[in-house]
Amino acid sequence: VLPSPDEPTPSVSITEIRQYLRAQDIPFHDGYSCLHTPSLFTGDRGDQPLSANAPFTLFIDKTTGSFLCTATLAEGTWQDFQANVELRHRGITPLPPATSEEMEEEMRQAREDARCIWERALPLSELLDEKETKETKALFGISMVTDATLKRFGVRYLRTARSLVFPWFSPRDATLKGLKLVRVEKKGGTITYVEETLPRFDSYRNLFGLPLIGRRDTELVLTGWELDALALHQAAGVASLALPRGTSCLPPTLLPYLEQFKRITLWLGEDLRSWEAAKLFARKLSLKRCSLVRPGNLQPRPLEALNQGLNVTKILRSALLASHKSIVSFRQLREEVFGELANTEQVSGVKWARFPELNKLLKGHRRGELTIFTGPTGSGKTTFISEYALDLCMQGVCTLWGSFEINNVRLAKIMLTQFAGRRLEDQLELYDEWADRFEELPLYFMTFHGQQNIKAVIDTMQHAVYMYDITHVVVDNLQFMMGHEHLSVDR
Repeated sequence: VLPSPDEPTPSVSITEIRQYLRAQDIPFHDGYSCLHTPSLFTGDRGDQPLSANAPFTLFIDKTTGSFLCTATLAEGTWQDFQANVELRHRGITPLPPATSEEMEEEMRQAREDARCIWERALPLSELLDEKETKETKALFGISMVTDATLKRFGVRYLRTARSLVFPWFSPRDATLKGLKLVRVEKKGGTITYVEETLPRFDSYRNLFGLPLIGRRDTELVLTGWELDALALHQAAGVASLALPRGTSCLPPTLLPYLEQFKRITLWLGEDLRSWEAAKLFARKLSLKRCSLVRPGNLQPRPLEALNQGLNVTKILRSALLASHKSIVSFRQLREEVFGELANTEQVSGVKWARFPELNKLLKGHRRGELTIFTGPTGSGKTTFISEYALDLCMQGVCTLWGSFEINNVRLAKIMLTQFAGRRLEDQLELYDEWADRFEELPLYFMTFHGQQNIKAVIDTMQHAVYMYDITHVVVDNLQFMMGHEHLSVDR
């Protein structure tokens, strides 16, 4: 749940951050999406000024002011940073902001579970039966990926769960922090990949492949899937990383680890959703250094390109610069126009799985569009819209709810019932199982209720878009949000 309006996160501008650092004599470099400073937490005496010769391992996000120290993994808000600077002035060595005991325990348990699974999993090259190895590789579409590549990235196979296991090693001390398990499900002729992470998705922040990056690497290819990172490294020998949540989200806490790269190529997948995501992420990473690989028949995702024997290096060279000048000619738009014509289905947006009639009317959910549902009180607007939003959310569309009419507990109860497709009040023993599955959806709620100051609501929405890559916002409903005495203003 996003911060409530009673205690809004005070927003801070990049100018204020720079002024504060100068006033406190803290040396800093201006990076792409972060400011770099020496760490407050790496043990030198509190009353000594921070030295410009110390390694700049603390990164301050230019948009939100929150910080991360890559040397100690301390992180916190801009207010936490200021509080720690005050402590230093008093000669007290700052302590990293504490996480709650409950969170600590949950993370510790996840690490322990991950360690047990990791020890039971085997490298694919060590499966005794060659036939089993071949079948497993064919199932995941990695027949062309060599054992050396799998070994380099530490990929293992868990027989009991028929899953590939991708490790999350701490870049600091190479300890195991978590795992991602990927298994294949076949339904009819279609193959889907089912992922599970330890710790849970919202705390799983592994840039897969990070420990293999050298300090001197300045170019990077960012992918949306672990197997794509393997294919890229093998086919083109480039530094490549995979995002933990694919194309749905680039968490701001990962930005510090991407600061060392002068050039980042985003090659996230082969459909238009991954193209849209690449454009969104490039804005976060700073457009000036980003290039995008445009999806198309001759430019599928990296693993597919490896399997088809395409020239991966050539595809990378043809990546388009993310920063457009203010005026373009048709020649620069030509490929994009062709892409829209060739993928008319995808251009029309994410289809609803449960509402074929709605697809005929609206075609699909597209970013940047406003849809208004009207109807008398009690006609089922909220019930329908929660079902409509849930349908998209289950397909990975990051959704933010602003429910001004009914409170979040009631709304979540409606949505959980729709998600489970059963009356959970009659089967309470199933509650935890369904709640766990529901928790993994990219779904967020604003905590406003009743009439609100519209600026506070817009600020919260903008914050959510930056933090969680929200692409679908539901406001229920407009009259409640505006209040009734504003009717004379231009609504």
